[in-house]
Amino acid sequence: MNYTQAVGEKSTVKLTITFTEEEWQNAIMQAYTKTRGKYSVPGFRKGKAPKPVIENYYGKSAFYDEAFNVLYREHYFAILEKEKDNFTAVGEPELSVESLEEGKGLVLGASVPVKPDVEIEAYTGLKIKKYDYNVTDADVDAEVKKLLERNATDVEVTGRPCKNGDKVNIDFSGSVDGEKFAGGTAEEYDLVLGSGSFIPGFEEQVVGMEIGGERDITVKFPENYQADNLRGKEAVFAIKLHKITEKQLPELTDEYVKKHAGAESVEAYKNTVRERLLKSAENRSRDETENSIVEEICKHAKAEIPDAMIESEIDRMVQDFSYRLMYQGLKLEDYVKYMGQTMEEFRAQYKPQAQPRVLSQLVIDKIVRTEGFTAEEAEVEAKIAEQAKSVEKTAEEYKKSMDPRQYDYIRNDIVITKLFDFLAANNELYVEGGEETQPAAKTAKKTTKKKA
Repeated sequence: MNYTQAVGEKSTVKLTITFTEEEWQNAIMQAYTKTRGKYSVPGFRKGKAPKPVIENYYGKSAFYDEAFNVLYREHYFAILEKEKDNFTAVGEPELSVESLEEGKGLVLGASVPVKPDVEIEAYTGLKIKKYDYNVTDADVDAEVKKLLERNATDVEVTGRPCKNGDKVNIDFSGSVDGEKFAGGTAEEYDLVLGSGSFIPGFEEQVVGMEIGGERDITVKFPENYQADNLRGKEAVFAIKLHKITEKQLPELTDEYVKKHAGAESVEAYKNTVRERLLKSAENRSRDETENSIVEEICKHAKAEIPDAMIESEIDRMVQDFSYRLMYQGLKLEDYVKYMGQTMEEFRAQYKPQAQPRVLSQLVIDKIVRTEGFTAEEAEVEAKIAEQAKSVEKTAEEYKKSMDPRQYDYIRNDIVITKLFDFLAANNELYVEGGEETQPAAKTAKKTTKKKA
């Protein structure tokens, strides 16, 4: 066997693989040995007919398909390994028979989608938006309120109109052009005002009503409303309000936070909340800044991305969505059917997102290779020791419980940290609305664990 390679269109490599007649006949014999059991020939027990008899009965090409597979499995991946420094396959090849003549062997063609090179005009010296999120006292109070709401009680109120946040008990009857419609009428319905449960404009117009009050409100159904006969239509709802209740929160005391949050005091609990929110804000600032850096560099980059890479990225996105559905007890197939889509239509909606995601990854890989970022063993060991300490183990104890893939994850984390520290230090990062551009070197932080 020998082969040649040539650059093809849209990030493909065309392999032309030539097999001698002897190699071809050996492959046919292997195919016969493997598949003869499925052939029935009169006068022979199944699987016992000689190769020439089967070929005479079923045709000369009876074993060709399996023989092609034999040669493909035996040689294709070996070629990829040999050429790994020249190109990286990113999908299944498109195979073709270039030549097959008696006594002259076989010539197979393989059009291989390969990882494209990406051209980056610039990845330093750019002006890039930086994100910076802070934590206010109001943010802390909102989190504390959530703790209180876990044990809130509904209390009926009188003597005032209803407001956002109240639960109101109402009758409503809707009509379009004077005609009532299905699903537009209910009695003693509980609605939390401001929840967005009803179509836009409905809850806002109920606000201000008093117990026993009646009111007609006019709303317009959205253009994308699920009921075709109501889309974009104006409707009038007759409303009668029976009851108003509001949430009554328990008192925030040291005893309450000790019982429900395990904190020693209100002050201690607020400090814990603030630390958690600060960490979350720091992570959000870092993640969005890093995404901003990559997005800006991608504006200065281009690559001829093969369809196989786009489809692989769509596969990952669909799989992620499928996992999220599983946590809700749903199957992807049922969800797609419920949405009235085919699987092809469902996948197609991810394509606009898949292409820039693939380009981003190509950009990251290219810069890492260009700058030569690597993870030294000492750095890996230090990271392992850090993780071990966080779970109160020695490094050796922690290593025994590590999955081998964790080593790759740690190395990747170190490399990506170096990458974004470098990009932050060598580009001009600014906070939108700020008075002046902030020096990039002062904004470099430890980064997220993106896959390199």
